[in-house]
Amino acid sequence: MSDTHHEEAHTGPIKNPKQLLIATLFSFIVPIFAIIGLVMYVTSADKPAAGAVNPEKAIAERIQKVGMVEVRDANRPLRSGEEVFKGQCAACHATGAAGAPKLGDAAAWASRIKTGLDALVQSALKGKGAMAPQGGGDFNDTEIARAAAYMANAAGAKFAEPSPPAAAPDAAASQ
Repeated sequence: MSDTHHEEAHTGPIKNPKQLLIATLFSFIVPIFAIIGLVMYVTSADKPAAGAVNPEKAIAERIQKVGMVEVRDANRPLRSGEEVFKGQCAACHATGAAGAPKLGDAAAWASRIKTGLDALVQSALKGKGAMAPQGGGDFNDTEIARAAAYMANAAGAKFAEPSPPAAAPDAAASQ
């Protein structure tokens, strides 16, 4: 083999400084400008989610909290049955909406009163018919029971207003 053929086999595609400059330009500088251009295009404007009429609301929904903690005063005095009725039950039981028996309607409450207060309370806590479950809402179970007794008593029952459950410290003191 000749010396020229052997020398050409070990050289690269860049033979002079001009070719080196062009290769450097296309290898590094052009991709950098392309990346900068793409970043500017993507961040140039706020693009709301598809179908979002209100972009502020869409953003708020995407960044909303997963859950929340509500701290309540465990030692607050329990509300009476009438207060709970006015705050929770009156929306349906005052007007008879969705088939709810009206307050004071003895005929509508008669069959319910026969089942007893415990059955009425369980229906209120678990829900019945169109009535949603009331347990865990703004009122505790004892307050819901007081409201059930208040409504039944307004229709002629003679249920005693439920008292709060015994406190845990009292049980610990008796041991």
